[in-house]
Amino acid sequence: MTSRTLIAAALVLGFAPNAFAHAFLQHASPGAGDILAGAPKEIVLDFTKPLDPAGSGVAVTDASGNDMEAAQAVVDGADIRVALKPLAAGSYHVAWRALSTDTHETQGAYSFTIKP
Repeated sequence: MTSRTLIAAALVLGFAPNAFAHAFLQHASPGAGDILAGAPKEIVLDFTKPLDPAGSGVAVTDASGNDMEAAQAVVDGADIRVALKPLAAGSYHVAWRALSTDTHETQGAYSFTIKP
């Protein structure tokens, strides 16, 4: 092995633990781009790591930007759940923030649609 290869391998291995420390979105229900026949009663987001409830949450809005959460989001381990107000046909936007228990933050957003 050349010294360049050894240095590259050391850099990759040295940074690998930090990459795996983040809580990434693993599954969402409803999911990104879903087209639903009926309105969901809640949003469930499942992450790869346990979350800190104080720094994690979700916001659900309709096409006009109105909040659609019926209650505050609940963080339980690696999951975030939020009950929804009754949803009509249309597009909805989900924005989330996840703070893992080891203080690494990730965030993202997606949309889903309810058919008329």
